[in-house]
Amino acid sequence: MALWDRLKESARTMQTGLGARRDELRGGAFREASMAMCALVAAADGTVDPAERRRVSYLIEHNEVLGNFPADELGRRFGEWLDRLAADPREGKESALREIAKVRRKPVEARAVIQIGIVVGGSDGHFDLTERAVVAEACHALDLPPHEFDL
Repeated sequence: MALWDRLKESARTMQTGLGARRDELRGGAFREASMAMCALVAAADGTVDPAERRRVSYLIEHNEVLGNFPADELGRRFGEWLDRLAADPREGKESALREIAKVRRKPVEARAVIQIGIVVGGSDGHFDLTERAVVAEACHALDLPPHEFDL
């Protein structure tokens, strides 16, 4: 099976698993960590093009788990994270990883944040090395082994 087919199947499986745990994913820390992760992945290559913004906006509006939160609020928070990353990439990234690390002690939320990062990274049909690397960094911030997510 081609890498992209495996990635699509993995994302589908993750979405199903996230949907089953939707009621456990309602906290503010999860909301912030998810949007920080979306921004990190979208900006992984150093730029965020309009297509990436549209893909994340689509995810925000249609993802079953993120549906726990108002889409306009998530969109605003995603934009704020992108602004931080654009203003100072190094500090923005460190800040986003600190925000993500806040869900470290909540395993369901921690894994869901990683899964959302993978879904965002693969949403364009190509989960590239820079996207994989930033999701792996988030795994380390959450004390999760990257290999658990095929990273």
